[in-house]
Amino acid sequence: MPIRGRTTLLLDLDGTLVDPAEGIIGCYRHALSSLGVPAAEDDDLRWVIGPSMRESFGQLLAGRGDIDAAVQLYRDHYRETGLYQAKRYSGVRKALAAHRERGARLILCTAKPHIFARRVTDHFELSFLLDAVYGPELDGRNDDKGDLIDHLLREERLDPSEVCMVGDRKHDVLAASRHGIPTVGVLWGYGSREELETAGAALLVETPAGLLPPPAA
Repeated sequence: MPIRGRTTLLLDLDGTLVDPAEGIIGCYRHALSSLGVPAAEDDDLRWVIGPSMRESFGQLLAGRGDIDAAVQLYRDHYRETGLYQAKRYSGVRKALAAHRERGARLILCTAKPHIFARRVTDHFELSFLLDAVYGPELDGRNDDKGDLIDHLLREERLDPSEVCMVGDRKHDVLAASRHGIPTVGVLWGYGSREELETAGAALLVETPAGLLPPPAA
């Protein structure tokens, strides 16, 4: 199992530690509507959870509006209403605590800007389990998750052979693989089994209990 023996776990946030669908999708709809490009009410926008915001707005707008304006509209609405419209997945905190107990370092590695990510982990009582929080800057730096991991590895002086990624989308798997890091794909989030397998996830787990380290010998 890739997670066994790894001294550092990189943890995705949305779709892995918390279910953010209500807040994120509501903010996307608000931004699109404000630009005169509303998504139909029955459109399934769950696919926007995981990729960078600029990437998602690029697809949604398809040249019909300014991406940076959409990002700002989203963030203004998210800051006011969407930030806490999420739910922590049951069992996640127990799994993280067990890895902390075995001595692993836990580092958040999220596509959400780190200033927002910190507020989310504080609200859902996860921050005390994390050694560090990494996410993009508001100006778009490190929007690409592979770049974010590169930055994280250098800042924390980590050896990729000692690191494992935990995430729910192909973006997590592909970004980690750029650095030779295996990914445990979680199936309670927003990526399908097929998506994660095709991207090359080293292991898939059905529930947060699957993240628990094995009992000590």
